[in-house]
Amino acid sequence: MKSAQIKLGPLALLLTVISICLTVLAILTWSTARADMRLAEKYARTVETRAALERQGQEFLMAADEAAAEGTLEFLDGLEPGPGGLYRYTVELDGARLRIALREQGGAVTVEEWKQDREWNEDLTLHLWPGN
Repeated sequence: MKSAQIKLGPLALLLTVISICLTVLAILTWSTARADMRLAEKYARTVETRAALERQGQEFLMAADEAAAEGTLEFLDGLEPGPGGLYRYTVELDGARLRIALREQGGAVTVEEWKQDREWNEDLTLHLWPGN
């Protein structure tokens, strides 16, 4: 019985190409996962900031309601009188702010505005390659 010789040249070339493709895919997967992690951490910080602003706003609203019942709303710290009987209050935290506008009616306050926003600064940096 005669056995045929196996040529290793084409097989070695195929395995080399497959190894290079798998290496490239692994690098792309790692960089995508790292970018997703950075984005998730940024989103978590944003959610924490918004929740803290909301909590501070609710605490202020409770204090304003108590002050209105006592008739001392205009003496509340940080409250600014505005046009048309509106009172404005602003809370700022980590570049985000909550703006509240209240109106006193019969010993109680009603919320006219409750708005969260953030000053937007354009980020022109590109993180394509760390250069290491």
